[in-house]
This record gives sequence, structure tokens and C-alpha cells, in this order.
Amino acid sequence: MLTLADVFLSLGDPIISGIAGRLAGLEKMAVRQVVIDSRRVLRGDLFVALPGENVDGHFYVGHALGRGAIAAFVHQDIALDAIPNALWVDARAASFPGCLQGFHYQEGAALIIRVDDSLTALQRLSAYWRAKFTPKLRTIGITGSVGKTTTKELIAQVLSTRYNVLKNEGNLNNEIGVPLTLLNLRPEHEVAVIEMGMYQRGEIALFASLAQPQIGVVTMVAPVHLERLGNIENIALAKAELVEAIPADGVVVLNDDDDRVRAMAAVSKARVITYGLTPRADVWADEIESYGLDGISFTLHQANEAFPMRVPLLGRHSVHTALRAAVVARVEGFTWEQILEGFLSPAPQLRLAVAAGPFGSLVLDDTYNASEESTIAALNLLNDIDEGARIAVLGDMLELGDAEEQAHRNVGCRAGLVAHTIVAVGTRSKWIAEEAVACGAAIESVHHVPDNAAALAVLGELIKEKSVILVKGSRGMRMEEIVSGLSEMAGLAWQDNK
Repeated sequence: MLTLADVFLSLGDPIISGIAGRLAGLEKMAVRQVVIDSRRVLRGDLFVALPGENVDGHFYVGHALGRGAIAAFVHQDIALDAIPNALWVDARAASFPGCLQGFHYQEGAALIIRVDDSLTALQRLSAYWRAKFTPKLRTIGITGSVGKTTTKELIAQVLSTRYNVLKNEGNLNNEIGVPLTLLNLRPEHEVAVIEMGMYQRGEIALFASLAQPQIGVVTMVAPVHLERLGNIENIALAKAELVEAIPADGVVVLNDDDDRVRAMAAVSKARVITYGLTPRADVWADEIESYGLDGISFTLHQANEAFPMRVPLLGRHSVHTALRAAVVARVEGFTWEQILEGFLSPAPQLRLAVAAGPFGSLVLDDTYNASEESTIAALNLLNDIDEGARIAVLGDMLELGDAEEQAHRNVGCRAGLVAHTIVAVGTRSKWIAEEAVACGAAIESVHHVPDNAAALAVLGELIKEKSVILVKGSRGMRMEEIVSGLSEMAGLAWQDNK
């Protein structure tokens, strides 16, 4: 169990044996969980005060301690007189470990631990805690521009049929989420599946240093976050940081169908296994069929082996997800039959969900985020579903930099070929609307609107019979509002028919 003694031990340099004797009593003080939201604090938690875009956790230290937190990381001054039984410990580099000289923990006291930077302290604590599980724990790191979450979920699902698996929950794949995930490690865990997102160079290298993965999986490189990284070559270099971090006795799993990912083999110290849709890859698939919402089928190949699969994954693009999970499972010693069993176990909570819409319509809720590649993949899935008129509600794709116009036009052309009706939402989506018409869509079937409210107004007029409705856009477009609105329409239609 994580203790307050561990919290202090994590703050020092590797040579910290000298402070262990100064922590009498703290090794018995268990930390239940590490929390960054004071509203979620329970008795025995460590609260980490982090500054955010809208709120600063330092304003809520008193609230967290009042809810039962036994300690807090802070890097700003806190008014101690507002926090009863508070004990201040200056653990900044200039004072540490001297601050522990003569330190005596008073049971029931709330420790406020002043560090140079709360986020750095959180990350160091997670690295310290992760190291406690070496060498028993097997860790799998996953990165890429598209498909990280579905890959994480499917790998965890398959491996969970044999092992006790820890994975990131939700979108905890950033500089805060990765350490929080690692701090949830417990002795019973045998495998950790860690998704690693990225906004700038160096982040994935940091996450790898915290998680210490033995297997690294790269999905693909796409023009996502170009506004931050400048060009796709920098994105590829950032993703390759995971490949470089895998030790020589580990395994790197690379997408053979993506030239930039395949090239990462050159920087790997570890064994490389490729996957793809041609026999050039080490593990590959062919004979791919999509059955819409009823899943896909394909044949997996490795060397002279071939194994047919029929799995409940949505869309032809999901074959790549299945290949990644299959390669990792093979590395972990699974047979093809065991992998298929893992694919067929209760479906993972993936980002694309199916909801009810008006007049018996199906709503494909893919509103978490959007890039050119993921949107075209979603449109291809829409094309595979024979459930009435196909309606594509497509919002702006953000953070694409100089590539944004062409990316939106590429999406628009595919939408024009696939959908019977297109509702383009947002400023940039005008390019989607324009290109849909240029690629053959009837001009009266394409609607460009400024926002979600206008989109719902148009959809309310359009949907008079059973349809299948894809809703997709970047997270900043908040297109889940459209999904909620369609669900409300379905409820109203049901009431009208009672």
C-alpha cells in the first residue's frame, strides 16, 4: 500500500536512504488514493493542488482536508489559519530532506507538503510507485494520432481473460492522467495498459519514463495537433519517443501500412513486430467484411498460420485495432483461439456508441474527437449500415494547422459519396459542405449551420422516418449536445405516439 512515507521518499534523489529513519510513523499511514478534485476526496486521500485553465486547486486545499485528506501537495502559499490541525512541511529542493530533521508526525494532523511544483511531485510519486512493481508488472504503452483509446480498450479486454489488468480510465492519457493511473497500481495487478496522448515533443518520453513499458504500440501518424507541433514530421518524432523508450528485451508493435510508423523501426532497440493489411507485415489481415452494427470478419495471418475471425467491432478500420491487440496477445503467449475468445468477451467501452434517435433512428455518437482519418473511417461505417437514410452531422476538426482546409475538403468529399444528407456544423465545416457538393451531393441535401442549436433545428425538420445519423466533430465543438438533443426528440416522439 502507498503510505505517507512513500510520498516523502518519492521527493528525494535516488540516494534517499538517509531520510528513511526520519519518517517514523508515516510508514503506517496509508494513502487511499491520489486525487486532484477536492469534491472527490475521501478520508485517507492525498490531494494534489494543480493550477488549471479555469480553477486553481490551491483554493480548495482546505476543502480537501476538511473532507478527510491526510495530506496535500502544494506549490503556493496557503492560509493555514483556515485549516485546523494543519502541519506545514517545506519539501522544496532547497529544504529537502533537511525539513525532516526532527520531524514528528502527529496522528490526526493534516500534512501540507510544499513542493517546487505540484505536477512534478505527482509525476515523481507515480514513477516511484510504478518502480515498486518491477519486475512482476508487464506494462504496455500505446500512442498514435488516431485509435489509441480503442486499442487500449481492446488490448485490456483480451489480456483480462488471463491477467489482472490496470488501464487508463476515460481520457486519463496526459501529464496528469498517466501518473494518476499508475498510482492506482495494486499488488494484484499483473499488466498495465497505458494510453499516452501528446501535445508537444518530450511528453511521451516523460510518460514512458514514468510507466516503464516493455511493449510499445504505435497506431498511426496523422496531422493532429499541427497547430502545436508545426508539421507531421514533428508528430512522427514525438510518437517515436515511445519506440525509443522500449528496452532491448522488449517488443515494439508498428503499423506497417503507415510509412512514418514503419520507419520508426530504425530507432528501436527492441524486437519489432509489424501489423497491416498486406503480407509484408509480420501479422496481417485479409478477406475483410463489414456487417455494419453486427461487426466485422477477417482472416488473420502470421507466417504460415491463418485464422478466421468474426468479432463485434464496428467498421473496417477496426481491423487495425484487432491486429494490434492480436500482436500484443501473441507476445503474451495467447493462442489464436484465446485471442478470439478475448475479442468476444463483453465489449469494451469504446468511444463510438449507439443511441436512440427520433422515429426509431440510430444515432452513431462519435463526438469525443475528430481528425480527417477518424472521420472518414466513421463515414465508412455509416456507409456499411443499412438502417434507412444516412445522415452525417459533421463539425469542425480543430488543431489541424495549415492542413485544416484540405482535411475538411477530403472529409466533405467522402461524406458527399456516402451520406444522403449532410449537416455541416461550424466555421471550418463550410469546406465540408462545399466539397460534398463538388463530389456529387445534391445541393439541397447539404446544410451548413453555425452551431449545434442550428443543427438540431435542421435535423428536427429533416428526420421524419427511420434513419442512421452519424454525429462527429472535435471535442471543442461539444457535439454531444446534438446527440442529447436527438435523444430528447426521440423521447418527445414516443410521448406523441402514446
